[in-house]
Amino acid sequence: MALAPPKTAAALVIGNELLSGKVEEQNLVVLARALRGVGIALRRVVMVTDDVDLIAAEIRALSSAHDWLFTSGGVGPTHDDVTIEAAAKAFGVRVTTDPDVLAMIRAYYKERFTEGHQRMALMPEGATLETSPEVRWPTIRIKNTWLMPGVPEVFRMKIPVLLSRVGGGVAFVSTAVYTKMDEGVLKPLLDRVVAEFPDVDVGSYPKWADPTYKTKLTFDGREAARVHAARDAFVATLPEGEPQRVE
Repeated sequence: MALAPPKTAAALVIGNELLSGKVEEQNLVVLARALRGVGIALRRVVMVTDDVDLIAAEIRALSSAHDWLFTSGGVGPTHDDVTIEAAAKAFGVRVTTDPDVLAMIRAYYKERFTEGHQRMALMPEGATLETSPEVRWPTIRIKNTWLMPGVPEVFRMKIPVLLSRVGGGVAFVSTAVYTKMDEGVLKPLLDRVVAEFPDVDVGSYPKWADPTYKTKLTFDGREAARVHAARDAFVATLPEGEPQRVE
């Protein structure tokens, strides 16, 4: 029986510092890999500045077109942290202060607590606070949209909570073949595999200045037997001495 189509996701990455190049984006690769492990396909990524109207417009569009939306950045206490306000605007609700989160913040900072810290307890009205026994600091979710932090260490920390709520699908399977052949030579071999295995996603990625290989070929899908069959069909067409390795 054929597998049902995978659930889909989009990511909205927020921050002037990312678009100016002052800070390197590190969360997308973590999110994409985590989602593939639970069978969710990341279909679209958008990066925007710290602009409330722009963020709100993208949240409306992306959340309506995908099963899940994950934002990254803009949930801190400073003037450029406007994701909460934008999410509330996108869903037509007010921004409120959650008393439980505020109490947690007060308890954490104690005598160092300031009015600025209080902003970290803001959230869209009606949002859910997602936690786990291991990760007590909540992640805000409003409908199908998760408002994730931009700080990479904190983003990674919250991934298990996210996966425990959105997972349950058939994980993607991925395998790779490394050759010393260039893409121009490989193209007709790949074309045959692509035609024979339309349900397997085949990728080709050249590498420069690496003595061990010239091109990495990947085979991805949710049915392991089909993925491995596509890989093996490709390997069978390679000349003697190839591939260099298979993973």
